[in-house]
Amino acid sequence: MTELKSSPELAIVVPLYGEAANLPNFLKTLIPFVESVCKDYRVILVDDGSTDETWLTITDQSRYYPKITGIRLSRNFGKECALCAGLEHTHAQAAITMDGDLQHPPELIPEMVNIWRSGQAKVIEAVKRERGIESPLNRFGARIFYTVFRIFSGVKLDGMSDFKLLDRQVVEAWLGMKERSLFYRGMINWVGFPRAQIDFDVPIRISGGSRWSLLGLIRLALNSVTAFSSAPLHLSTITGLGFFIFAVFLGLQTLYMKFSGKAVSGFTTVILLLLIFGSLTLSSLGIIGHYLARIYEEVKGRPRYIISETFSQPRSGESRIEKPQMAE
Repeated sequence: MTELKSSPELAIVVPLYGEAANLPNFLKTLIPFVESVCKDYRVILVDDGSTDETWLTITDQSRYYPKITGIRLSRNFGKECALCAGLEHTHAQAAITMDGDLQHPPELIPEMVNIWRSGQAKVIEAVKRERGIESPLNRFGARIFYTVFRIFSGVKLDGMSDFKLLDRQVVEAWLGMKERSLFYRGMINWVGFPRAQIDFDVPIRISGGSRWSLLGLIRLALNSVTAFSSAPLHLSTITGLGFFIFAVFLGLQTLYMKFSGKAVSGFTTVILLLLIFGSLTLSSLGIIGHYLARIYEEVKGRPRYIISETFSQPRSGESRIEKPQMAE
């Protein structure tokens, strides 16, 4: 891990996975917008265990853009951990997090920085007007996720993205949250602080496609909800209480039918009740098991990520302090 004694005004943190083809064009587009509003900056590129030539492209591009800092993770730890690695490796007065596929428009950066400098807000969030071009399945899945998340956590994240500017105070607050299960958008919302929003339309991805699989998106949704809310556990309790009340009334009805001589033989009701209660029991055990798995991950205390190598070109007058290449 590398720490810099002198702090730039601005850091751009970009997690990358399989973006070798997009990276040169991304940097060519990004840098002019950054330099139009800030000369004292760093671009922190985090290679999240890419299987293509992303790391080689990062090192190659540093010849043209000396303010690049490269961080290479030992394997694919996921976007949330890659963002964490980038934020932990900057002491800038403000940090912007964004994707490296140009679907987060760099032209918004000057406006974000100006709002931050004015003191109006410590968190400036880019919010999607529309989700852009995507499959109906992904669009439907996103709508379900945001609805469920809002119900369980009480936090509305519709249209939110990872494209944000964070004041140093916000970054420090976020870094102080030591859980291993990360949900960046939700955690930034939780820390509070004055915030502002900028609306944007998602541009068409220039090349390649999303690296997210359907299974990966489902896993991310489950982890996000359970990392940010205990409501599913309470839902199991409430549902169980509801079925208990139903069982009491059904039992009273059954006794009445029995003693009044109106009972009808048959197994339909019994079979349906067994299926309902069996499904409820297994679903509740699954929810509890997922939370236990999260506790197990936290108790093991493994690092959020492991860094295999880093590089950066020193700024004038700054020095480097080497630390073990492992997150706390």
